[in-house]
Amino acid sequence: MAKRRSSHWYGKLDKDGFIHRSWMKNQGFPDHAFDGRPVIGICNSWSELTPCNHGLRTLAEGVKRGVWEAGGFPVEFPVMSLGETQMKPTAMLFRNLMAMDVEESIRAYGLDGVVLLGGCDKTTPAQLMGAASVNLPAIVVSSGPMLNGKYRGGDIGSGTDVWKFSEAVRAGEMTLKDFMAAEAGMSRSAGVCMTMGTASTMASLVEAMGLALPTNAALPAVDARRMALAHLTGKRIVEMVEEDLKPSDILTKTAFENAILANAAVGGSTNAVVHLLALAGRVGVDLTLKDFEIGGEIPLLVNCMPSGKYLMEDFCYAGGMPVVLRELAGQLRAAKTVLGGDISAYGDGAECCNRDVIHAFDAPVKPAAGLRVLRGNLAPNGAIVKPSAATDALLEHEGPAHVFENIEDLKANIDRDDLPVTAETILVLKGCGPKGYPGMPEVGNMPIPARLVKEGVRDMVRVSDARMSGTAYGTVILHVSPEAQAGGPLALVQTGDRIRVSAAEGTLDLLVGDEELARRRAAWAPDAPQYARGYAKLYVDHVMQAHEGADLDFLRGADPRIPWRESH
Repeated sequence: MAKRRSSHWYGKLDKDGFIHRSWMKNQGFPDHAFDGRPVIGICNSWSELTPCNHGLRTLAEGVKRGVWEAGGFPVEFPVMSLGETQMKPTAMLFRNLMAMDVEESIRAYGLDGVVLLGGCDKTTPAQLMGAASVNLPAIVVSSGPMLNGKYRGGDIGSGTDVWKFSEAVRAGEMTLKDFMAAEAGMSRSAGVCMTMGTASTMASLVEAMGLALPTNAALPAVDARRMALAHLTGKRIVEMVEEDLKPSDILTKTAFENAILANAAVGGSTNAVVHLLALAGRVGVDLTLKDFEIGGEIPLLVNCMPSGKYLMEDFCYAGGMPVVLRELAGQLRAAKTVLGGDISAYGDGAECCNRDVIHAFDAPVKPAAGLRVLRGNLAPNGAIVKPSAATDALLEHEGPAHVFENIEDLKANIDRDDLPVTAETILVLKGCGPKGYPGMPEVGNMPIPARLVKEGVRDMVRVSDARMSGTAYGTVILHVSPEAQAGGPLALVQTGDRIRVSAAEGTLDLLVGDEELARRRAAWAPDAPQYARGYAKLYVDHVMQAHEGADLDFLRGADPRIPWRESH
């Protein structure tokens, strides 16, 4: 048997071995814990400032039980945690920093394999990016969704219903008292958003890529079966170390294609695009926006908010991702999973218990509902739109632009009674891309102008270099690349310019002549840098554009360093 990585820490009968073992023994570990068994790290993003992840302390105990049962030695360690709802200016600014934290923590300690405990939007991709860069055996346990929200006897969903309630208050259709009553019933348990937002999307894609055990995506955070899943995951990671089954064996091009197909089927978040692109860049898989076009003809199968009416708890009880993967059996590519077999096995024997929640492939919620990639002179490197959450009539639209130069401009003017907009206007927001904000915040789903809300308008075409929450909805064109701050054509748009969008043709064009655009470009200059020090400066100096995953350029590709050194 090959010498374990951990043996260079705990297997030596010399001064170094003495130091490593004796300091660990102050926690009460007996001699036989250092007998050469696999050392399994539990990478925990628990934090009280990340409410989605605050149940992970309990799950870690389940993982430990499984590791001990399988003959391993579990050791839990913390990493940075990204609270999507709590962080300013945006959690996305820190995704790459967390990925560096995860990577260097795994690399520096004497671990043979790692279990990734995460949940909130950016924690899952950050952990995967870091673990994939080290390439030790790794497996995911997601925190799981909250229980359904409740308000006046019905279900409500985090994010999606918040937007609706907020617009209702602005329109005078909902009282502040009722708004606050809805708040009290929204978040009733530990876990991530119970809508198919980014957190549940990433948990679903992790399962579809074979990076977690079946049922990982939908089991509620407080369901005892998630604790059992954590136990089984702890057992399985020990076996993966024995088999030397690593992320590089699982994260193949076909696994990413399966994630794209699954994202379309579940009505998943647009944020999955930047996360999958970034993860692919870490493992050397040639994934581009063009690859996301394979999801364009996949029907919407999961009737969950924001693309449908149900919530993740209902999705779980209907059968969860195993049923979706069974329905996609004719579309999925062959790909290895953490169980060692093909992803097709995840759907074996799965039964749907509610066809109104998970539809059959030939009787979908909506046909051809996957994300659309748009290109044109306004987005030379691409932009994306989510048809399943959009108004069909607005996916083919031409109208005049009303431009907000930055988020401050938007906030100061969106509710002006004299704002010169109609329902035909296309709202344009600049300065919210990776470099521009910085961090690419979730502000692309701009509010409908207050005057139009009062007139009953609930959707308009909106275009920006920003992202939007996976819980949001509307005809929102996002991730325009290159961004305005990097000198992309978006920077040149002026109020009154006409813009044409066609989701069917995959186009996004600014209807302004080349000579006029050249004149505007000659007069344009980027905003002055906001940061002169710290991580924010590092980020702005090195972040890549949205169509490349918004990773830091020096983190792309495999790390040539050996994963450990025998001497200090």
